[in-house]
Amino acid sequence: MYAERASRMAGAVVWTNTPAGGGEGRVLPDGCMDLLWNDGRLLVAGPDTHAHVTEDESSNWAGLRFYPGTAPALLRVPAHELRDRRVALSDLWPASRVRRLTARVNGAPDPASGLEEVALACAADADPPDPLLRRIVAALDAGRPVAATADELGLAARQLHRRSLAAFGYGPKTLARILRMRRALALARDGVPLAETAARAGFADQAHLAREVRDLAGVPVRALLRGR
Repeated sequence: MYAERASRMAGAVVWTNTPAGGGEGRVLPDGCMDLLWNDGRLLVAGPDTHAHVTEDESSNWAGLRFYPGTAPALLRVPAHELRDRRVALSDLWPASRVRRLTARVNGAPDPASGLEEVALACAADADPPDPLLRRIVAALDAGRPVAATADELGLAARQLHRRSLAAFGYGPKTLARILRMRRALALARDGVPLAETAARAGFADQAHLAREVRDLAGVPVRALLRGR
């Protein structure tokens, strides 16, 4: 069973997933990076460009999903270096430090709260994320065109692209596509008809919505809405 709650870290989400049995799992792209706990190990999930499919959903997971663009400052690694990857935290940080952090998470009342405490402590020692990044996300999530977003923020197109690669793992056009898909799925799950969902989320039409969801999620939109 999947459950989540708001974190004490601004914009972040703490989540747990305890599957009832084996089988395929599908994690949709969301412009975020996660600090993960899986059966006693700490990992990092980089930003996905397409759905991440897991073959075995039988093990327990906990995670802290960072607000888009905020994880690289804490992890001290550009997001594009982790794009479409899951890596051990020890691949990014010294093994001795990761052992201490792992012990702290494993010794917490539950792994999710342990991850949150570790992330908060690490964030206190890291440089704060660039506030401009939240403005980029807000503009794109509101459906603003990439060129207009760059102009409004006083950035050249190349500057916006470069900052997006480091912060989000991909360029602003890809981030905009992902955020638009997430908006559409939220509307559809609230019962908005697909044709109206497409128009409200910024797609040309329902067929455009269907193509984008299949490309980014790997399955038809109605399959996602059925909970597959």
